[in-house]
Amino acid sequence: MTEYALHVESGPKMKTTMVHVFDLLGCIANGATTEAALEATPGEIREFLRFLKRHGEKVNPDGPFTTKIAAHVTEGSWIGQGDPAPGFAPDFEPVTKKDESAYRCRLQWLGEELEDLIGRVPKGELSAKTGKGRALRDIIGHVATSEPEYFRASGIGKPEGVKEALQAIESAEAGELAPRLTDLWQLLDAQIERVTPEVRTAQIQRGEKRWTARRGFRRALEHPWEHLREMQRRPDGEHARR
Repeated sequence: MTEYALHVESGPKMKTTMVHVFDLLGCIANGATTEAALEATPGEIREFLRFLKRHGEKVNPDGPFTTKIAAHVTEGSWIGQGDPAPGFAPDFEPVTKKDESAYRCRLQWLGEELEDLIGRVPKGELSAKTGKGRALRDIIGHVATSEPEYFRASGIGKPEGVKEALQAIESAEAGELAPRLTDLWQLLDAQIERVTPEVRTAQIQRGEKRWTARRGFRRALEHPWEHLREMQRRPDGEHARR
């Protein structure tokens, strides 16, 4: 039976928590408390396995599995938000060409699912807010802005043309938002092709964080997945579910 190692980060008093499933590159679960996040983890693992299956990977979303906590970080700034300052041990391992290929595939699949979601949102609903939640357009803008920053911080490199691509996303009409997001995703994909052996092993200190290509790729996958799931879970999100 498969056992998934969980890398957990919890805020003060075990409140805001994110669970990272490194064995399923890009998979996370979160919750308002550590208990809630861990309780949500098995369901989020299955959702991620369904995502992989949709894109041709040979996985069984309904198969049995177990989990274990491999690490639990409770100190640092912005704890529980996705990237605690100390990082996790796997973040500091060099990236191989095989790893890079997997990152590239999953980044592409995430882009496809975000673009498909946007394309199915009824006209006028992209900018509509629900309760305390953000408008779908604002979530997409947040994801688009963050992705190049993970590339930059980790030394992967910020692609040329990103500024213009982000401006196009910000100003796009509803029917043009998905194609503009596609343009950004193509720039990110092309940047991965430029990664050198030196970048795959480099460690860069930026403030209190020690960045690596692996850490950057991790966040560049986890972040869009987190917000894709946010949109799918919205009360008005029937159009966002596959």
